[in-house]
Amino acid sequence: MKYFVKRYKMFLIVLVLMGIFFIFDRNLGRMAFEKAGFTVKEMLFVIPPIFVLLGLLDVWIPRETMMRFMGEESGLKGVLLAFLLGSAAAGPLYGAFPVASVFMRKGVKFSNILVFIGSWSTTKIPLVLFEVEAMGVKFALTRLALNIPGILIIAWTLSALLSDRQIQEIYSLNTEKHI
Repeated sequence: MKYFVKRYKMFLIVLVLMGIFFIFDRNLGRMAFEKAGFTVKEMLFVIPPIFVLLGLLDVWIPRETMMRFMGEESGLKGVLLAFLLGSAAAGPLYGAFPVASVFMRKGVKFSNILVFIGSWSTTKIPLVLFEVEAMGVKFALTRLALNIPGILIIAWTLSALLSDRQIQEIYSLNTEKHI
């Protein structure tokens, strides 16, 4: 029981707060529970397919292949592949982090992982198509023209600011959680 409470402390705190909202303002409490239910339902439809695809990625693509295409020596090829994979992705941003975790285990360069996450969050093809339709081609292309260099600058800056030891710590924390 103590382990359960410690592990799910934040969830339990939020649940208690939602209960308090419901006691003091039934409409607010009801809305909070409805939003939480919608989010849980959305996650139940998104997360399982992502984990199935990750399992296949983990088994079907050897570490050496990932390192060759996206590892330390991949150069521009690795950056472009990270952009393409992130842009072609489907689903909300929280789906990018398990993929990034597998990339770490496969030896993908840290800056390429950051480019992948950045492109997943801002350059997804369905998002760009929606923007073209809703706000026009000029807006969509202007946003992309600003975001793509921004993603690269952020990825390379973070990689440069972190020491090799710090990056290795991040990778080792990721590996330890999956053993």
